[in-house]
Amino acid sequence: MNLKEIEARLQNLIEVDLLTALPGVKVGDVIAQKLASSMQANTQTLEDGSLLAPNVYTLQAHPETIATLQDKKLLAVLLHSLVTVAHEAGLQFIISPTITLSSDHNLPLQDANVIASHRTEPMADTNATSPNLETTDDNGKIPANAFLIVEGVKVFPLVVAVVNIGRRLDNQLIIDDPRVSRAHAQLRSIKGRYVVFDLNSTGGTFVNGQRTSQSVLYPGDVVSLAGVSLIFGQDNPPPRPDLKETAPLQNAAADRPTAHLSKDSRTTAKFIKKE
Repeated sequence: MNLKEIEARLQNLIEVDLLTALPGVKVGDVIAQKLASSMQANTQTLEDGSLLAPNVYTLQAHPETIATLQDKKLLAVLLHSLVTVAHEAGLQFIISPTITLSSDHNLPLQDANVIASHRTEPMADTNATSPNLETTDDNGKIPANAFLIVEGVKVFPLVVAVVNIGRRLDNQLIIDDPRVSRAHAQLRSIKGRYVVFDLNSTGGTFVNGQRTSQSVLYPGDVVSLAGVSLIFGQDNPPPRPDLKETAPLQNAAADRPTAHLSKDSRTTAKFIKKE
């Protein structure tokens, strides 16, 4: 995809997602253009020929414009659209991207500027470890088409091996809720699955109502961070070999809903109960 195609696709996704998340809200074409051009201009080519997209985006605009962009749903739409377009263009992220807002009184109301950069993710300290779990996944691959649905309204794509979750601003998934600890939990790709680890949080981490220090996630699992719900989903998930010889567990798995991200890349989710 060339720059014009990236810009057009990004603008289209933003408009479509906004109709669902925030009807009546519009984002100027200039923001989509600046996001697209900044992403492309700062993409790096690795030794193996793969393309690495920048993962930190700072959107600068006039204070009045910033005020209209501070809705969390709108920022989620921008981020989700950016990730979708990057994947369609064959770009990769080393860690989950973030978008932050910055006011600039010198910018006209109808203008914006985007600064993109790369950040290497340090491994966070995790006290919940297990000798039975290796810290690398199969062949270095990240579980495909995985995502979290945050509080039922925001879809957060899981595109990197390590995702830190909490109130602190350097987390990949920032949850601004007083119940959530600054460094609350971590998702880590292990043996082709995402595993959630509690980082000694105050309110605890629960999976399907059970408190846990670490737990392998399967589509439809509900993760609660001290009451803030995250639903783990995955399109076309791999089979569960642990259920092949356990009839009671197999039946229980068949009765629980599975979260699926809609194929048109909108920031919506549907739940399909397996028959």
